[in-house]
Amino acid sequence: MSSKYKTKNYDLTGISAAFLCMVHCLLFPLLVFIPIGISHNPYIDLIFLLIGIWSVYKSTKNNPLSLVKYILWSSILLISFSIFVHILFHWHSPTMYIGAVGLIIGHIINFKNHKHK
Repeated sequence: MSSKYKTKNYDLTGISAAFLCMVHCLLFPLLVFIPIGISHNPYIDLIFLLIGIWSVYKSTKNNPLSLVKYILWSSILLISFSIFVHILFHWHSPTMYIGAVGLIIGHIINFKNHKHK
């Protein structure tokens, strides 16, 4: 299996995880208002973060495009900040959404770059 094929898979994993994370973050506040006994567990966000870190690392390990690396790693930092602020201070930062959108955009750019080679 070529490394370009593997990088595409890491980008698809990253896009999927970031999209699911964003859906989770957008829908969960709505579900809290429904009296079905759901409470937010920030450790689920940590799982998304770990998947994101893994896919960003694998996608950028041999990638010469510094803009894509900057977008992806900056997005991971925004998401990390949001999660740790939530765990420590119980405040949900909007940087989570910015980071998730950044991950999706960065992985799409990286995926398209490899698609044309």
